Amino acid sequence: MVIPKLHYISEGNTPEEHLQHIQRACTSGVELVQLNLHNIQEDQLLEVAKSAREITFHFQTRLVISENYKVAKAVKAEGVHLEQSDLCPTVVRPHLHSWQMIGSTANTLQDCEALIAKEVDYINLGPFRSELTNEAASPALGLKGYTAITDILHTETPLIGFGGITTDDVKAILETGISGLAVSEAITQNFDSIKTFQHLLSASVIAEQRHTFK
Repeated sequence: MVIPKLHYISEGNTPEEHLQHIQRACTSGVELVQLNLHNIQEDQLLEVAKSAREITFHFQTRLVISENYKVAKAVKAEGVHLEQSDLCPTVVRPHLHSWQMIGSTANTLQDCEALIAKEVDYINLGPFRSELTNEAASPALGLKGYTAITDILHTETPLIGFGGITTDDVKAILETGISGLAVSEAITQNFDSIKTFQHLLSASVIAEQRHTFK
């Protein structure tokens, strides 16, 4: 299973805005979109996910659903992304199709090791920068944190950096051994940045040497 190096995590004030942003991200050539809707009823999420699936299918873009594996399976999304407070990947796996992927979020070396043991397909590692608006957010890792983890953690499971990342950060992040990036705000503010992110990610040989994608 090949995990794209650039993920767009959707954002918006309404479900409609999420879909509009997903449409723009797909039009701009992103390879994977994570529908990141929270605090809505499952039946409403299912309808939004169906619309997101139609958009991503048209552009041959992969779709991952945040948290809800039932919706991910129902709309035949490529996978589900689980936060640390969600169900364990080993519990979710039997309920998915064999071809669907599971991503999960980590903040520490121990988190990564636990997720690798549970055979997730990729790990979102971060945040890279602190989220000042969220007091409950995990500590920012920065370049030093990424390097400390990747120096010890030798794995083929792709590590995807996230959390306040801009195009100016890409080269330095890849040099730590991180495999790819999950970006929300920087892309939402400028969908043309997708091409810049992709160029910078493709230009790196360090990530390819240190992490072999499945």
